[in-house]
Amino acid sequence: MAITLRHAVADDAPTVHALIRELAAVQGFADAVRSTVDDIVRDGFGPGALFHSLLAEEDGTAIGLALYFYIYSTWEGRPALYVEDLIVTDRSRGKNVGTLLMRKLAGISNDRGCSKLELSVSARNTARVFYEGLGLSQKGDWIPYTISGPALDRLADGLEE
Repeated sequence: MAITLRHAVADDAPTVHALIRELAAVQGFADAVRSTVDDIVRDGFGPGALFHSLLAEEDGTAIGLALYFYIYSTWEGRPALYVEDLIVTDRSRGKNVGTLLMRKLAGISNDRGCSKLELSVSARNTARVFYEGLGLSQKGDWIPYTISGPALDRLADGLEE
C-alpha cells in the first residue's frame, strides 16, 4: 500500500500523543511523558501553534510522526527547522517511512528559507546510523545542555528581584 504524508490537524491530537508515547516507550522512558492530548491540541494547532506535526499513514492508519518547530540562527540571520520527535511504528520500519518524513522535513526547511535542519539523538539511540545515512552529522563539538524541574525553578527564583 502507498504511504502518504500529511500535516496533522487538531482532530489528530490523540494519534500524535499516542505516537509520542510510543517513542518514549521505545527509548525506555514510557513513564516520562507528562503531556496530555489537551496539551497537544493547545500547543500544536491554530494560529499560535508552537510546533507542527507530520503524519505518515498507510491505509488511513498512522505509522509515523515527525514533530518539529522553528528556531532562529542569529549567526545565519535565518530560521532553522528543529525536529523534536521522529518515530516510525515498529511494524512499519523498513518501509522507508523515516526517509520519507525526513525528505519532507528537508523540503519544508528549504521552502521556509531555513539555514539548516537540526535534531538531537541520544548516544544510545541506534537511529543515529539512519540519520548519518541521510547525511546528518554530529554538530561539531557542541554539547547540548538542559535545565528543568526544581533546578529551573531555583534558577528562576534566583533571578527575580
